[in-house]
Amino acid sequence: MASNAAAPFWRAAGMTYITYSNLCANLVRQCLKEPYRSQALNREKVHFSVSRWTDGKPEKPILRSDTLDG
Repeated sequence: MASNAAAPFWRAAGMTYITYSNLCANLVRQCLKEPYRSQALNREKVHFSVSRWTDGKPEKPILRSDTLDG
């Protein structure tokens, strides 16, 4: 068995790997110079549509564009 000393530091800090990865990605994006910073921030955006279903048929979808704020 592995001891707790061999555990990754993100786990020892009480984080999940996804949380740690998002934190690192945000730090790297903030360190970039223009125009690379704005390009990286634009890639962070998420686009999706939401449709409600009534009587087994979808209603008109609502288009959304949100950013990931971790």
